[in-house]
Amino acid sequence: GVHRQILFTTVGWFVGYYLIKRTEYIHAKLDRELFEYVRQHPEDFKAAEKKRIGELLEDFIPVR
Repeated sequence: GVHRQILFTTVGWFVGYYLIKRTEYIHAKLDRELFEYVRQHPEDFKAAEKKRIGELLEDFIPVR
């Protein structure tokens, strides 16, 4: 009946809430570890030189 639907809805909400919080924690932990690694090894992560859009695109050759 209706009481079973309310029970399953409540249980599903709590399980979903827990899973979302767990995934957010795991991603935050991974981000923290990666940012710490990047901070400790700046020679491995040098900033790339900026290129103009013309340097990125190939020359246009129309097909006839």
